[in-house]
Amino acid sequence: MIIKSVNLETVCGITSKLPENVLPEIAFAGKSNVGKSSLINGLMNRKSLARTSSQPGKTQTINFYNINEALYFVDLPGYGYAKVSGSIKEKWGKMIENYLHKSKQLRTVFLLIDIRHEPSANDKNMYEWINYNGYEPVIIATKLDKINRSQRAKHIKMIREGLGMPKTGLIFPFSAVTKDGRDEIWEYIDSLVIEQK
Repeated sequence: MIIKSVNLETVCGITSKLPENVLPEIAFAGKSNVGKSSLINGLMNRKSLARTSSQPGKTQTINFYNINEALYFVDLPGYGYAKVSGSIKEKWGKMIENYLHKSKQLRTVFLLIDIRHEPSANDKNMYEWINYNGYEPVIIATKLDKINRSQRAKHIKMIREGLGMPKTGLIFPFSAVTKDGRDEIWEYIDSLVIEQK
């Protein structure tokens, strides 16, 4: 997709009402330091629209980015490293669950996992939780540039087995530095958006 316009249209906090969008929505979930903002910026061809931070856990809202007036990227709060109280984390969990249940336009949920490491307990919980809420997560294995090309297959297998994914489950390796994997992710997004028009 050629990105002509990107607009951060809606920001939903814990008490906000979710927007009733009519365009398809693609959601992104992941641990706080997994490179979610870098991925979203990379896909949108923008340097810093989604805020990247040296402090993990900065996304504390659900952010809706309108792309080309054709679809939304939905950035969900990061999990795992955020230095916030249990009660706030619980509210974030309810906020995300509310979104997964209520969105009429959600096409898929991308779950980001750091390709270098085995999925953490938090990653596994999130994977199972997204499944439980009715969506089969599509994995984006980030930080691809940090491992050798010869290690890719081994690390992808490690993620698949670590999450207990079915053989048909999709994993897209991605690097925000080299943009490796960007075209494949966009092809998949395009297929979802075109398919369901």
